[in-house]
Parts: sequence; structure tokens; C-alpha cells
Amino acid sequence: MRKYVSALCVMVCLICMLAGCGDTSVMRYNTGDDGGQTDETQIGDRHSPGDSQEGALSSGESGDQEQEDMNSAGSPTAAAATEIVDRPDSEYDAISNSLQAWWFKRRDDHTISGCQEDFDISQYHAYYVNADASEPVIYLTFDCGYENGYTPQILDALKAQNVKAIFFVTQHFVEDQPELVKRMKEEGHLVGNHTNHHPSLPSLSIEKQREEITSCAEKMKELTGYDMDPYVRPPKGEYSERTLQLLEDMGYCTIFWSMAYLDYEVDNQPSPDYVVQHFVKYVHPGAVPLLHNVSSANAQALPELIEAMREAGYRFGSIDEFCHF
Repeated sequence: MRKYVSALCVMVCLICMLAGCGDTSVMRYNTGDDGGQTDETQIGDRHSPGDSQEGALSSGESGDQEQEDMNSAGSPTAAAATEIVDRPDSEYDAISNSLQAWWFKRRDDHTISGCQEDFDISQYHAYYVNADASEPVIYLTFDCGYENGYTPQILDALKAQNVKAIFFVTQHFVEDQPELVKRMKEEGHLVGNHTNHHPSLPSLSIEKQREEITSCAEKMKELTGYDMDPYVRPPKGEYSERTLQLLEDMGYCTIFWSMAYLDYEVDNQPSPDYVVQHFVKYVHPGAVPLLHNVSSANAQALPELIEAMREAGYRFGSIDEFCHF
């Protein structure tokens, strides 16, 4: 069964690359939401809060968009079925551990963002976009390394607009804010794994990588009573084929992103208007934007952002629509 799924994923990735790997700016985005080192390098156009709007979206007929969102993600989602593989540690030695840092190519014509092309990540149940999206749909994802006072406001906005998201939490966040994690689950959101200490996973042994993932999941279960959903976001966007294989063997889908901007530096925030216009300019069907819960701009912009996307004909989906075993 797995070989047929892998074959399908290869076809999806080929379609994705043909659609989106040919233009505009390249973003290498190593996020530091745990207070660690951050690095953002953008080649080509450099975007800042002063950018003007280009290529505004044209609104399509969306019908009752709120009802569509409710139908697609209005109730608590069940954890996706996973497939656990008990692979001896020695077998991982044959898999490349060459360090990769996730990057993507922004495109302002509303086609799928380009991506790294060194190897096909989908063979490891890793995704950065819903390449099969046949309609305007967007999937909100938040990285939660620590609490900066804005997560309740973000959850309030999502609840008011009946939008579901996935929150990737570190163990520190779970330990510090178990009630917020409970609220995420109770309000129908997915909660994924962002590791215990937010390390660069390829720098660790297989045993230590397992510990980073299992410790975070076990702490969530212990403190909230909820199982962690089977999705993981590698800290800092750093990964290797060996790491992706391990995460897949542990039953996780790895989630990268097709949209991002500098939002994690709390003392260097864009304006809320910039956040909205960034989405308007770069959104595309199947988009998976990377957002951070520590951002005051995100919290302020979220209601208007949701409204702008719906006016453009987009619905808000849940990543388990396309990320699963």
C-alpha cells in the first residue's frame, strides 16, 4: 500500500514543481520562535512593511463562504490514521543526513510557490502546499514556541470567524500554557509537534530526535488529556532525508510552508496592513502560510485577513484534507 501512496505523492510533487518553481524571490527562512538563532535570506525582491500592493486578487463567487468553511472544518477533526514503522537505528545510516533549510519561491501571480528541488519531500509524507487543490483554499498554520500574550486574541478571531488552524507547539509551550492547548483542541483546531527543545533535528542522533518528538507528545497528553495530532514542523525549517524518514516512521506528516514573512521578531513587527496585503499579493490555491503566535501584527490583522481572503473567494481548510497516510 505504501508504495502506491509514495507513487501518488511523486506525481503530486511533479505537478507542483511544474506549476510553481519558476519565478520571483527565493525565501530561505530559518525560524527562531524558541528564542534561538534566526536567519532570513531573501534573494531577488526584498519585501518590507513599506511595500505597495501589486496584483490584487480578483474576487470569485464563493456563495455562502462561512457555511463552506464550517462544512470543511467546523467540527473537531479526528487524528489522521498513521503508519508506524519500527526501523532499526542502523538502517538510518544509509539515508542522507545532509542538512537542508526549507526555502520557497514567492510568486505574485497566485500560482503555487516554488520549492526546494533537491529531492521529492512527498516521498516521506512531507508537504508544503496542497498541490491538488482545485479551488481557492488556504490552510493557516501557527508555530508556538512560547506565549507572548497574543494567542488568546488569535483564538478569539478564529472562533468568531469559524476558521480552523493547526498550532505547532513546543514542549515549553505545553508546560507553560496547557489551558491554551486544551482550548485549541476544544475549539476544533489541530495541535502538532514542534519538538521539546526546538533543535536542528539533523544535528542530533536518531535516539535524540525520537526523544524530542515523543517527549513533546507525551507532555501534551499528560497535561491536557489530548493526544497530539500526527503532524510535525521541523524547528528552524531544518531537515534532512534521514530526519524526514524518521518522522514518517514515527507516524508523522511533516509540514513546511508556501508563504511566510518576517513576523517572529517581536521588536521588529510589520504593520497589520502589511500582513493583509502580503496575503492578498501572494496567496494561491492550496497555500500553507507560516505564522507565529508571538506576533502582535498577526493578532491584530487576523480578522481583516480572514475577511480579505473570503472576499477573494478563498475558504479556510484543515491540513488533514491532504496531509495523511
